[in-house]
Amino acid sequence: MTDTRYLVHGVFWDGPPPGSSPAAGSKAADPAKAMDDAGGPVLRLQSPEGDFRELGLHSGARLGFRVAQPGRFCLGHVQVQSAGSRSHILCGSRVPAARGKQCERCFVLDESRLMHDFHRGGRVTPGLRDYLMQEHWLYIATFAGGATKVGTASGPRKWSRLAEQGAATAAYVARAQDGRVVRILEDLVTAEVGLTQQVRSAAKADALLQPLPAADLLATNARAAAEVRALLARTAVDGFETVAEQWVRPAQADALHGPGQRHPYPHALDQGQHGFRITALSGANVLARLDGTDAVFVVNLSQLAARTITLGDYASEVPAVQESLF
Repeated sequence: MTDTRYLVHGVFWDGPPPGSSPAAGSKAADPAKAMDDAGGPVLRLQSPEGDFRELGLHSGARLGFRVAQPGRFCLGHVQVQSAGSRSHILCGSRVPAARGKQCERCFVLDESRLMHDFHRGGRVTPGLRDYLMQEHWLYIATFAGGATKVGTASGPRKWSRLAEQGAATAAYVARAQDGRVVRILEDLVTAEVGLTQQVRSAAKADALLQPLPAADLLATNARAAAEVRALLARTAVDGFETVAEQWVRPAQADALHGPGQRHPYPHALDQGQHGFRITALSGANVLARLDGTDAVFVVNLSQLAARTITLGDYASEVPAVQESLF
């Protein structure tokens, strides 16, 4: 067992989209059939010295940890230098989080929060302005329970943004010249079509216990995307073009979005020891197999964000579960 305490920053998927990096000399991969998702998801951890470590969350990996102390602690703040460069600044005080995952000081200093008011005339730094002036995409995402939202992604994060959110299916509906235009469109869609801009992480996890059939989710997403494209076709906003492009879901998420018997993970992630083998992952939700049982469980790793853990060969206690006879 290691005694090093790590601060959990969350699940990230920074690699290129499936099928974008075929092996040398091979035929180009079919994105819809990619078996190895390029880059792959990781759990990002921060050491006491401020260094970052990434644990791969690929299918077959084992994750074992102990929650080392109660509560959430500040994750620091972000400074944006340009469209392709940003820095993570450690919290100087190493204090408990006061606003979600940040202390008051880091919340005020965090430049990334300023982007949400940029299209309303809000102040931004030169580096953040450079980031916001690059190409952005407007998408419609549908999750396992049918909840559907509108969202935005910068050009470089076009695919991974949706992978990290754990969408069951999604479609891009507009390509905007910059982040100001795309956020104007996002607000317009919410106001006129009624699509939310956020789906709670707990709702995503609950939906994965009994996901709706893929055909139903595709139909729901297609209807919403068509309604949004119709709205965009008649808007007076300039600086974008309407598109019809499907997002490719990571192959590693398929088992979570398909049929099958699964259970909610029975242990709170704010305390105790946990260990399991990963069989699939969608967003921050893991389909986990515990030692000593054939049952599988949905574990919402977003609950670990801003918590302090130690890594080791830990195992989750197996609960008493009755498998369905049907």
